[in-house]
Amino acid sequence: MSARTAHTSAAHTSPTFPPPSRRTIRAAYASALSATVGFIPLHAVWALGIPLWADPDRFDTWYAEGGGPYLFVLNAMAALAGLLALSLVRPWGHTFPAWLPLLRGHRVPPRTLTATAYTVATALLAYTAFATYRTFVEWNDPGVFSRWIAVYGIPQFLVWGIGLFIAARSYGRRASASPLTSRT
Repeated sequence: MSARTAHTSAAHTSPTFPPPSRRTIRAAYASALSATVGFIPLHAVWALGIPLWADPDRFDTWYAEGGGPYLFVLNAMAALAGLLALSLVRPWGHTFPAWLPLLRGHRVPPRTLTATAYTVATALLAYTAFATYRTFVEWNDPGVFSRWIAVYGIPQFLVWGIGLFIAARSYGRRASASPLTSRT
């Protein structure tokens, strides 16, 4: 059995829910990796009070005024966004997994999952546009963090948002094609 076959058979156990395309699977995994591996490590360093690629004086003030807790919340949200992206191509996007005690075995409402994914993708892409604008407008006064963070952050947010959008679009189409969801 090839790795592709093993992944396909493990990922798509619902005979009534069409499987995602390879492109969709790649988009969802790229989004999840961008949310977790791309976002969390640097933001965790900052959340711990380490001014990596930041103006130490400005960072200390910003951190003391609530920057630390804010970053911990952002990291938790990024982890949830990674799970959201994967749920669009994994079986737990159809049926809640066993590790969710109150929901285990119940069907996931496809419209709710699709709407959530579209909302998060739209927010990420809007934030990316805002960050791009601010980077160029405030180039001579970067604020707390180095302006060069944008060189990494903007493409990373684009991958995250676009990948999530592609996966949400596919999930919505597959859900509407499913005999189980078209009756509800």
